[in-house]
Amino acid sequence: MKKLSFIPLLLLTLCMQQATAQVVVPDTRTDLVFGLKAGINGSNVWDEQGQSFRADPKVGFVGGGYLGIPIGKYLGVQPELLFSQKGFKATDVILNSKYTLTRTTSHIDVPVLIQFKPVEFITILGGPVYSYLLSQRNVFVWENTALEREQEFENDNIRRNRLGLMFGGDVVVAPMVIGARAGWDLQQNNGDGSSSTPRYKNQWLQLTLGYQF
Repeated sequence: MKKLSFIPLLLLTLCMQQATAQVVVPDTRTDLVFGLKAGINGSNVWDEQGQSFRADPKVGFVGGGYLGIPIGKYLGVQPELLFSQKGFKATDVILNSKYTLTRTTSHIDVPVLIQFKPVEFITILGGPVYSYLLSQRNVFVWENTALEREQEFENDNIRRNRLGLMFGGDVVVAPMVIGARAGWDLQQNNGDGSSSTPRYKNQWLQLTLGYQF
C-alpha cells in the first residue's frame, strides 16, 4: 500500500514541475513604467579656449525619476527629471603663486531619450538633454588661504539654460535598473564671451542604480 500511495504523489510532483517549467516570464517592454534612481556623475570640462589652467574630473551626486513610455515593443520614449551635480578641479598661477579651484555646479537636467529595446532586460538610450543651472560653488586655495564663494550670477553673463546630448543604456534586473550614461553640453557656459569666468562646456559620465515600478 505504501508503494501504491507513493505513485500518485510522484505523478503529482512531476506534473507540478512540468507546469512550472512552462511558465513564461511576461515581456514588459510594452508596459508604461515609472522609476526612481540615484548615483554619481564623474564630470569635467572641455573647450576652455586658451585658458592656462588644467582641469581634472570631480565626482558629484545625481538623482531623480523617469518615465518609460512604450511605442510598440522595441521603441519608446524616456523623459527624466534629475538633480545633477557637475564641475571640475583646476590649477593655475596668479602672481607667481599656484592656486587650486574646485567648482561644483548644480543643475536640473531634463533628458528626453529615445529607447531601443532589443531584448527585455536591455534598453539602449540616446537623445537631447536640457540643463538649467541652479547654483555654482567655488572653493579656492591660494597661498594656504581657503575662500568659499556662492555665486548667484545676477551680475555675470552666465548661461543658465543649456542644451546637450546624452547616450547610454539600462540593464533591467526587475525591479532594479542599472544605468550608465555619457553626456556633454553643446553650448558654452557664458552667453556672449563677456563673463569673467573661463569659457567651457560640461562633459560627464553617469552611473545610477534605480527601482522601477
